[in-house]
Amino acid sequence: MTSTDLSAHIERGLSDLRDLVAMQSVSAQGRMLPETADAVTALLEAEGFTVARHPGQVAPVLVAEAGDGPFTLLIYNHYDVQPEDPLNLWDTPPFELTERDGRLYGRGASDDKGEFVSRLAGLRALRERHGGQIPLKVKWLLEGEEEVGSPSLEAFVKDHAAELKADGVWWEFGSVTPEGRPILYAGLKGIVCLELRCRVAASELHSSTGAVVDNPLWRLAKAVASLRDETGRVTIPGFHDDVRETSEADRAAIASIPGQGESLYDAYEVTRRLGASEDFNTRTNLMPVLNVNGFHGGYGDGGSKTVLPAEGFVKIDFRLVPDQHPDKIVELLRAHLDAQNLGDVEIVELESHQHPARSDLNDPFVQTAVAVAREVYGQDAILHPSSGGSGPMYPFMQHVGAPVVALGIGNVAGRVHAPNENVLRRDFETGVRYALELMEALGSKTRD
Repeated sequence: MTSTDLSAHIERGLSDLRDLVAMQSVSAQGRMLPETADAVTALLEAEGFTVARHPGQVAPVLVAEAGDGPFTLLIYNHYDVQPEDPLNLWDTPPFELTERDGRLYGRGASDDKGEFVSRLAGLRALRERHGGQIPLKVKWLLEGEEEVGSPSLEAFVKDHAAELKADGVWWEFGSVTPEGRPILYAGLKGIVCLELRCRVAASELHSSTGAVVDNPLWRLAKAVASLRDETGRVTIPGFHDDVRETSEADRAAIASIPGQGESLYDAYEVTRRLGASEDFNTRTNLMPVLNVNGFHGGYGDGGSKTVLPAEGFVKIDFRLVPDQHPDKIVELLRAHLDAQNLGDVEIVELESHQHPARSDLNDPFVQTAVAVAREVYGQDAILHPSSGGSGPMYPFMQHVGAPVVALGIGNVAGRVHAPNENVLRRDFETGVRYALELMEALGSKTRD
């Protein structure tokens, strides 16, 4: 295929992205989810896919299929996005795709509408190359609940495992370095999102009563402080007992990852780092983490208000690694708080937990993805055993039984989930070519 031909597919992909970004498919608020599912269905059907629509707890789940060949590729994407708040921090309207200085801005430009349409554009190019045919079987699963924890997905994948059977799964995200080097991930951390709550009275009291009434914020501060040490290591007894032994392939991949997070630190102007600088890649790939997302309670406006709060709450999340089990982590946390005389601190489970997942780096599908990345990007991919982030990868590995890889079009300054989310046009264009050549290689490899 000539570059002119591919350029036409890129431009059509950008038009698709513009249309999808305009659809405010915010799952946390239930906005435009059926309408966006309709739009995605129309895009897939136009390329010859048969699309089945299934009800989800929050939004429809779409399963599409097209093509024929001895290799079956399952692609996972999602069509929902994060809320646009705070609106005043966007430089341009969040639901209007805007290009400036080589970047495409808009909610979903990267996560995950940009990923979806770049792959669809690559598939169009593949069909053109093969006279309207697709030389492998492509299955596509798209959900509209990923940004609220994918509450329907695990049960759906389990119940439809035979329908989703595949030889490899291409995950919904990935990134490229500022120098244009692709980053490939073969796993995800699990996640448990919780809220710790404490109440000591029916209403606020005058702060003079602090001499005789305990303070819920003190209780919560004690609880949070007891959960990890200054190095970031979680101190809950038993927390690390089930952590999987690191494989030789994982260690070799970690050793070959360049840098120690300098681009991330620079992009976000980080002023305080955690852990030894040489441990950056080990910590992000292989270390479980506890985060405090927000601490709330009492008076927080201007001036002073001398009150003793009646209640407070803290939002936290655990990022887990294989083979930690989310339910067991909650049980260990409860036992730890009780042992600290903090039985009055309530644990509230938020959203759906995600199990950790990690593919074998030596699997032929993973190695094919790496080889195609080298061909398309002109340099070796940076292979991570796991992303530091989380998502519903585990059900695919557990029930479909296929290895999973993630390579996409994100960038370190893409501000995913934040105002001014963006993707580099350069990375979008190369992502279309990668989609084309990956599917070509998978079809050709099995025929050979």
